[in-house]
Amino acid sequence: MTKGGPLAGVRVIELSHIMAGPCCGMMLGDMGADVIKVERPTGDDTRRTVPPEINGESAAFMTMNRNKRGVCLNLKEPGAVDALRRLIRDADILIENFRLGTMEKLGLGYEVLRAENPGLVYCAVSGFGRTGPYATRGGFDLVAQGMSGLMSITGEGPGRPPVKVGSPVTDITAGILAAMGCLSAYVHRLKTGEGQIVDTSLLEAGITHTYWQSAIAFATGIAPGPMGSAHPLNAPYQAFETADGWINVGAANPTNWQRLLGVLDAAHLAEDPRFAENSGRMANLHELETVLTPYFKARTSAEWLALFDEAGLPGGPVLSITEMHADPHVLAREMVVDIEHPKAGATKGIGIPVKFTETPGEIRRPAPLLGQHTREVLAEAGLSEEDIDRLVADGAAIIAQQA
Repeated sequence: MTKGGPLAGVRVIELSHIMAGPCCGMMLGDMGADVIKVERPTGDDTRRTVPPEINGESAAFMTMNRNKRGVCLNLKEPGAVDALRRLIRDADILIENFRLGTMEKLGLGYEVLRAENPGLVYCAVSGFGRTGPYATRGGFDLVAQGMSGLMSITGEGPGRPPVKVGSPVTDITAGILAAMGCLSAYVHRLKTGEGQIVDTSLLEAGITHTYWQSAIAFATGIAPGPMGSAHPLNAPYQAFETADGWINVGAANPTNWQRLLGVLDAAHLAEDPRFAENSGRMANLHELETVLTPYFKARTSAEWLALFDEAGLPGGPVLSITEMHADPHVLAREMVVDIEHPKAGATKGIGIPVKFTETPGEIRRPAPLLGQHTREVLAEAGLSEEDIDRLVADGAAIIAQQA
């Protein structure tokens, strides 16, 4: 079995902060890439996203920045820019999430970097992408959720205030799309030697979550609205309250609808013209919910889910985050992991979501302290100890003060 993950030997320079870009870098790092995170003297903004913190370290920063080496450069200083260009010269992938034009102002635009590294995969993650009328705008998850349509389809129902998805879904999805784009461009480079720009955004990440609702709008001309936990095309496929909590019920196709009726001992509903077919169940969704809810309230979640398993009916509990962390299947899939941090000590994190049989990813290092690997990485780029000391003295580079 090959050690180090499928991207072992790939070098990534990450010039990004907060979530979308760092998520991309973390994904690549988890798969074995050598990710070098370059921060400004004040650090990634998530270093100050507290509380919560563990022994003075931001939990938010540690979550998004494992499997990275940390370099701190003040790019307002020419010496720092020159040092960064030396790092990029030998890199395979660059990730940045600055506003459009910022890299060019620093003398680090794609055309400049490509002249020195023709095979560079240059990944730009932004709020709205590099083209179009909104290209120069800054982007935030909340804004992207609203503009992508996500907030118009999230919530309890019509007439209620708009609701964002609980997690920063456009940030995280943009990071995943960026990682996919980087890998696709890297495959192309392996074939041709050519680098290119990979361009994705929070807005596009949000739009990708509207496939079903967009299909409805394209077909009917009507914009779907929020439906709580219900599905826009199939029923019953939603959460129901039980005697002691909530469970999700996946009885959307004819086979599972019949299984549900068997579990509920409600075979007569199969003959009800309102519910016999999926089209009728969708047209009469409120009535269907009203009829089914008393059945579910008669037993506990565990009792219902045991019956579901016996019948082969899809379903599951609605867990809190801490309940999810303790779930035996989540633990068996190694989606909660222990990480030892040099300052925070023993911490936990979310595991690697993609498994490989021959080249498994691994969490090799915790999130770096600010400037923890500055000297190490610059030395690898060919700078002498004297050169590095001069950069530090000039304020162009910062070396971490170890705990």
